[in-house]
Amino acid sequence: MDTQQPAQPKMKFPHRHLISALLTLAFIILGTVAVILYGMGYRLGFNTGTPKIAHTGILNASSSPRGALVYVDGHPTSATNNTVNLAPGKYTISMSKEGYQNWQKDVVIKEQLVTNADALLIPSAPTLQSISTVGINSPVLDPSGSKLAFTVASQSAKTNGIYVLDMSSHVFPVFPIQSSSTQIVDDTLDSFSQAKLTWSPDGQQLLASISGQLHSPTTYLLNAQGMNDAPTDVTATLPTLENDWSNQKADKDRLRLQSLQAKVRTLLEKDFNVIAWSPDDTKVLYQAAQDTTLPVIIQPRRIGNNMLYEVRTIKKGGIYVYNITEDVNTKILDTSPASLPSASCAITNADCISPISWFPDSEHLLYVHDHKINLVETDGSNMTTVYAGPFRGQYVYPWPDGTKLVIVTNLDNTNIPPTFYTISLQ
Repeated sequence: MDTQQPAQPKMKFPHRHLISALLTLAFIILGTVAVILYGMGYRLGFNTGTPKIAHTGILNASSSPRGALVYVDGHPTSATNNTVNLAPGKYTISMSKEGYQNWQKDVVIKEQLVTNADALLIPSAPTLQSISTVGINSPVLDPSGSKLAFTVASQSAKTNGIYVLDMSSHVFPVFPIQSSSTQIVDDTLDSFSQAKLTWSPDGQQLLASISGQLHSPTTYLLNAQGMNDAPTDVTATLPTLENDWSNQKADKDRLRLQSLQAKVRTLLEKDFNVIAWSPDDTKVLYQAAQDTTLPVIIQPRRIGNNMLYEVRTIKKGGIYVYNITEDVNTKILDTSPASLPSASCAITNADCISPISWFPDSEHLLYVHDHKINLVETDGSNMTTVYAGPFRGQYVYPWPDGTKLVIVTNLDNTNIPPTFYTISLQ
């Protein structure tokens, strides 16, 4: 007689779910730690034959335009815009892109830190485009860097006069110059096409000084925003007006100084002949007033700064850039350009055009020298020739968005008057 075996009870694992939860939690924690360590630059290497966690730093390589090939010590490593993990140390970083001039800079990579290498690539053969068909005379840039005032003297009395080109607009004005929105005065009342122009500190008005071929010298005050049918003669009150404008500029400079640390103010007042503040007010382009060594003001030094190009010992007459927010000083030129205006010269006047000036991004300078237009970084590196063709004088102006330069040229054609051309930087 068969006997039925009793059913074996199923084994129970009361801790199975707990173990699974703990394993999942451990995996999440380890994964999170791994991600954090990876982001800090730690890498698992086998260079010695055994696993080893290496301390690295991160190079953040970017370029404008994007898509440049990145070389590290001459070896192709990545493409912009991207990051590269490197062992701590000094490297030469190069970037190249077809149709653009090469870029190169030395950097120091430090463990667990991000080092930036930002390249503005300049076209090898920039596009030249005419934006005017009439003769342009004596262009003057306003204090904001967004408007150009100039005179036209090659047309009729109604067309001749003073014009303002608004470069903040993304649309070029219509030329030949026929629009009353850009012409602010014509030659029907006086010879405004022969005037010497000076901008007001706020860029809202212009002084037009006429030497006086038909009468005694006369100065008019013009509204720069529209047509002046009845220009105001301010000849009698000109000294008072000029003094008022000078005080406005001095007040602005004083407010800038008051916002700085006392030690920085001392540098600017004692050791610097300020040429121009950067558009973002974080840097100063200056000529050294004397031989001296600049004290370190921010201690400890800020992490991440590239100190390879810093120069704290300055020589009288040299041209430098001082970064106020980072307390970093760099050299641009050993000696001052011969055509550098005096410190008292009004930068809004055609007679006071500096051969070295700020680019709109506050990271580059324009340097007009030896019949060439150069762009140089504020640490003195990558002095790049943008244009070496014919152009007039120091008349070189950046478009406010940095995409192009405005020059005055007739391309060496003596049969036509010089006019506005743009040089594309993209």
